[in-house]
Amino acid sequence: MIQGWALRWAISILAIILTAALLPGFRLTLWAAIVGSLFLGVINAFIRPLLLLVTLPFNILTLGLFTLVINGFMLWLTAATIRGFDIDGFGWAVLSAIILSLISAAGSYFIEDRMFHFK
Repeated sequence: MIQGWALRWAISILAIILTAALLPGFRLTLWAAIVGSLFLGVINAFIRPLLLLVTLPFNILTLGLFTLVINGFMLWLTAATIRGFDIDGFGWAVLSAIILSLISAAGSYFIEDRMFHFK
């Protein structure tokens, strides 16, 4: 179980680094990518569900597209908190969140999650 967690964390770090390499409005150091991925995971676990609940009417009206704004806000909050994790503005944060989600999803696709397989 811990190995799966460590592998997902490594994928998250790599996805953050690749996203920053692709977008000129997103810059970071290696240390910021490591710490930022931990911070992002924590706020995605605790703050994001509350924001999704509060903004549920907007999400329904936009057919779920407002979730992209919330994901961008989570990334922007990480950039505002972690030194060396720099995003030039909220628009770059939303775009970075979209790219980061795509890269993370592609990376996770190739990882077999053994935590939920029962024999």
